[in-house]
Amino acid sequence: MRFNNIVKSLAIALPLTILSACSSNSDTDEQSQVDTNAQVTQNAEDARKAQEAVRVTAAKRAAEIEEQKRQELAKLRSEHIVYFDFDVSNVNEQYSAILDAHAKFLNANSDVKVLIEGHADERGTPEYNIALGERRAKSVVTYLENMGVAAGQLTVVSYGEEKPMVKERSENAFAKNRRAVLVY
Repeated sequence: MRFNNIVKSLAIALPLTILSACSSNSDTDEQSQVDTNAQVTQNAEDARKAQEAVRVTAAKRAAEIEEQKRQELAKLRSEHIVYFDFDVSNVNEQYSAILDAHAKFLNANSDVKVLIEGHADERGTPEYNIALGERRAKSVVTYLENMGVAAGQLTVVSYGEEKPMVKERSENAFAKNRRAVLVY
């Protein structure tokens, strides 16, 4: 009989022990929820920091590109004159490197526009010099367009003899005044 009492006690105690071991209390559930919320908050913070790092990197890269563009433009502005022989409007091949650099820049920066000014020396009539200056400017435009520059980026104006670079009356002065100028 003693054996029966032990078996009955075990039959009652064993399931209660198992149930109590498997069940959780409210403190454990609350802690688990707090841990989960903390992890979600940490993941969101990590994602925000990663996005901010990407924005900062993109901004730095954009600033670097803008600075590089500014430097290229400054260099092009220092080499922006094409000179012509007397009564000639064809671009001399010695200026092809300068115009190639301008074309490369303009092709890479389709939002940039350039004004090509045509000039002539004072020899000839004002009307003839205006027409010659325009032919010189259009010659530069044609060269740039052949290098792939969009026509919408290029504008032509002729000043003829009206804006000389050098006001002297010598062959050297005349040579400086026969030009096309790229103005950004």
